[in-house]
Amino acid sequence: MTNELPVQKNETITATIEDLTHEGAGVAKVDGYTLFVPNSLPGETAEIKVIKTKKGYGFGRLLNVIEESPDRVEPPCPIYKLCGGCQLQHMSYGGQKQYKHKQVVEALSRLGGLSDVTVHPTLGMEEPWHYRNKAQVPIGTKPDGHLKAGFYQQRSHRIMDMDACIIQQESNDQAVQTVKNIADELGITSYNEDKHRGMLRHVVARYAQTTGQLMIVLITKDETLSHKKKLIEKIRTEIPETVSIIHNINPKRTNVIFGDKTNVLWGEEYIYDHIGDISFAISARSFYQVNPVQTKVLYDKALEYADLKGHETVVDAYCGIGTISLFLAQKAKHVHGVDIVPEAITDAKRNARINQFENVTFAVGEAEEVVPWWAKANGLRPDVMVVDPPRKGCDDKLLDMMLETSPERIVYVSCNPATLARDLKYLTESGAYEVKEVQPVDMFPQTTHVECVALIESVK
Repeated sequence: MTNELPVQKNETITATIEDLTHEGAGVAKVDGYTLFVPNSLPGETAEIKVIKTKKGYGFGRLLNVIEESPDRVEPPCPIYKLCGGCQLQHMSYGGQKQYKHKQVVEALSRLGGLSDVTVHPTLGMEEPWHYRNKAQVPIGTKPDGHLKAGFYQQRSHRIMDMDACIIQQESNDQAVQTVKNIADELGITSYNEDKHRGMLRHVVARYAQTTGQLMIVLITKDETLSHKKKLIEKIRTEIPETVSIIHNINPKRTNVIFGDKTNVLWGEEYIYDHIGDISFAISARSFYQVNPVQTKVLYDKALEYADLKGHETVVDAYCGIGTISLFLAQKAKHVHGVDIVPEAITDAKRNARINQFENVTFAVGEAEEVVPWWAKANGLRPDVMVVDPPRKGCDDKLLDMMLETSPERIVYVSCNPATLARDLKYLTESGAYEVKEVQPVDMFPQTTHVECVALIESVK
């Protein structure tokens, strides 16, 4: 009996790619042994170099595609294979949408036991490029001493100098490069994470698509920002659409981008954007969906599934700055939004005032605690509950609270098909709810990420 693997490290093999992982790597099988091969596509026959082996699986590098998939396209980004920010630029956009649909179907079936639920075709974009409205770009120093701005190379903290990212709004790309050039001209130093020295860590640009307003955030190691007056003056002159220049201080040895302290250097504390008919104030650290075009698609679907007639009480758990809450408030009798982040609730209340909504209430806390308290204090019984949790999904306590309060409908907005499937299984196994349908929405073209909206209804 031998434990020898069917492939060996550094061996070159020919194999067929059978599938894609949720991370976008191709899956090849060699005598039942799985090899993960980035940049390959299902149906392709390829020459692969084995670069790492483990007992149950290994990793390969794509050397040559012998037989191409009809979905293979040439990635337009010159640093695509180095960056890692996108995983699917080598796949046609039609192929990407089908892959994301398949990802949702398989997660629901395998993890949720929901093989008979209708999963609609993925809602994609007409123009799946230049969609991100926020760029967070680290600043470094080139060997010649000049500043560089770019994303980290895949699996490293080495900054790749670049002029543009083709999934970013072009205004953001231009703003980041201009700020880098101004800082370089003024002799402002970049932060060195190994030595924990230097000044400028990141430049963040936030662009409001509907108003054209731009916010520039300068993130430094400490409160010192040399040539501050000249820097502000040059940014205002060279990037005239700028309405807000913010200084954030992050003194920690950390990969987290923002620090706790934020000051306005010039202009407004907020920029304003619109989704549909609703205005939103966006601060430097506000969570706001990065793809405004698809956010409208996502929220319209959530509103459709909520099926509001005007008499309903709605609870929006994980409400953030009130984006979904205010969409729902257009048609609900009253919306109650809950979030554990105090700053998000402050922003949500401000957004309600901006839009003159009086039928919304926002509270800080965990929904599984706040909603029962509301029920006890004023008899709140939600007709509809909306959840939009982080990638880890809903806490069991929140799911139990939903089962106890028994809303007629639950609208689940998800950024992770795996945790969506797990949570839907939890709700349906109680016998109180059934999943009616799921709609995937492509919020992040060229990447493996997919968002979904699921409609869950009470079993009468």
